[in-house]
Amino acid sequence: MAYLKGKMLFFTTSPRTPIKMIPEIKLLNEKFEGQKWNNDTQERFIDELANSSFFEGSGSSANKSFSARDRINRAPKALGFIDLTPTISLTPAGKELVYGKRPQEIFLRQLLKFQLPSPFHKEKNQTKSVFFVRPYLEIIRLIRDLDYLTFDELKIFAVQLTSYHKYDDIKLKIVEFRKEKDKHKGKNKRFVNDTWEAAVKDIFSERIASGLTKTRETKDAGLNKFINTQKSNMRDYADACFRYLRYTGLVSISHSNRSISIFQDKAKDVDFILSTVDRNPVFIDDLDGYKAHLFASNSPALYTDNRDNIIDVILRISNRTKRELTTLDIEALKDLRDEIVAEHKESVIHEKVEEIKSYALYSEIIDTFNEIISDDYFDAPLMLEYNTWRAMTMLDGGDIKGNFNFDDSGQPLSTAAGNMPDIECSYDDFSLSVEVTMQGGQRQHEMEGEPVARHYGQLKKRSGKETYCLFIAPKINPATLAHFYGLNHVAISLYGGKSKIIPLDLDQFMKLVDNSYNYKSHPVPSDIRRFLDEAIALCDSAADENQWYARIQECVDKWMCS
Repeated sequence: MAYLKGKMLFFTTSPRTPIKMIPEIKLLNEKFEGQKWNNDTQERFIDELANSSFFEGSGSSANKSFSARDRINRAPKALGFIDLTPTISLTPAGKELVYGKRPQEIFLRQLLKFQLPSPFHKEKNQTKSVFFVRPYLEIIRLIRDLDYLTFDELKIFAVQLTSYHKYDDIKLKIVEFRKEKDKHKGKNKRFVNDTWEAAVKDIFSERIASGLTKTRETKDAGLNKFINTQKSNMRDYADACFRYLRYTGLVSISHSNRSISIFQDKAKDVDFILSTVDRNPVFIDDLDGYKAHLFASNSPALYTDNRDNIIDVILRISNRTKRELTTLDIEALKDLRDEIVAEHKESVIHEKVEEIKSYALYSEIIDTFNEIISDDYFDAPLMLEYNTWRAMTMLDGGDIKGNFNFDDSGQPLSTAAGNMPDIECSYDDFSLSVEVTMQGGQRQHEMEGEPVARHYGQLKKRSGKETYCLFIAPKINPATLAHFYGLNHVAISLYGGKSKIIPLDLDQFMKLVDNSYNYKSHPVPSDIRRFLDEAIALCDSAADENQWYARIQECVDKWMCS
């Protein structure tokens, strides 16, 4: 059981990306079903997770049980996918998420049932009567009523919506914020930050007045440190809320505007939810009643649970006739809807690929890289994967596969899973894995060094071709550079012999794209391989990693320039 603290909403932040919790819940159920959730099973779960093919990392070696609770007791338990008492068991909702055909649908149902307070999240005496809300339901209501909700508006104002009775006040504050923001053209960042700090001081006024500004993360009890800590929490909660709502398929994220809005073709679905789902938390002091409510896989009812409604959806998005649909039951109708949506998505992506290959989006692709560097996007890691895929597709000549996920409209949804390269490029006589990261500093080496090499080795074995790897980051950390330099010189059977991994900072990769655009003809696969072979040959002859990296720059500068 967790206790509600303070006067601010929280959203589950672990796992950060909803889709990544599915294999973790599956692993927990298949390895530990029927066992007690205690220190022993928690530590063994982390060991199993670390050895799994889908997980990048090793968990916390210092405190495995805490690491396990952090991954399972938060979103998987809070959203009703797993029951941990008296023993570990997958709930009906969890079965639909892990093994069902429509994980996004069940995920939406569970978000709509998440409530504060509940038997899982109890109020303390100092927070009595503060919380009375279904957070995701009210955030969806704000998005619908206001047409959109920005990341700033969510982190500053929406997190204050601790009771749905405060809804109108919060909505009015956002409307006034927008008006005031329009008056501060050219000074928006300062205005937003001042408004944010004022909100923190207001939310935590009693605590600040009492001098209780020390947090568990630090010994510093200063006011500025306290404000910055709370701002960081608010930012993390807003980020988590955006990501979880995006996975439902109801909303669209504008990465450049850092805002979230309802997909136009999902307006009826949202209006149905807002008019039928009870705003009141239920079974607050009844654990058994709450579990039965939360674990159910068929509630609350959604717009497309109604047969006439799902037929209406199919008729709107396809050329099917009503007569063709009359004999199908609700599940068959949903299957058909999903099939039509998938076909449309593939068509959109195919059209996008053809446009990219024509170099029509060259300027947009370069601009996007510059905006990523400037931190102008809500989800920079996802946009870096997506835009690098677009750039590699534009270079053309092969089958370029991005392993990130697309939403139903053909827009990037979530980054690649941890057991595969971000991008795989297959050419007639060679393969290329492309790995990208926004990580910098020592953490870049810690998080990317081993997985990049492992993915490279797996692709080499799978393709049966000569294989290379491009590792791209805004800046290449010296430890990462040294690591790949060393791997390229040592035959390791796990990675298929000597590796051929080439690190490029984002400016260097953009230079390659720019050279290809300005050359008299577009590059062909042999041009790409010539660059890769030359970069690896320079590694073989370089005195050390620094000399190699300097020579890579020379190689970049002259590629497609003669």
